[in-house]
Amino acid sequence: MEGRIANYRNADSKNNPTHIIVHVDGVKSRDKAKALVGKQVSWVAPGKNKTTITGKVASAHGNSGAVRVIFERGLPGQALGTGVNVQ
Repeated sequence: MEGRIANYRNADSKNNPTHIIVHVDGVKSRDKAKALVGKQVSWVAPGKNKTTITGKVASAHGNSGAVRVIFERGLPGQALGTGVNVQ
């Protein structure tokens, strides 16, 4: 499954670069997003090194099918708007 990184999980005073909001293709409801909890997510960095950062779907986010993913390392700002793989 493919998904697209929307943003970091934000608060009033800080954001957390390990918590990312992802919109998964074909998932339009909270119930379908809840079915993805526990799945592995991977992001491949552009460039010649192709570093892969993996994470796990933690919960649904909102009612439109977005999910919250917790990555093992923080994602760089260049990751916003790029694609991820959901297994």
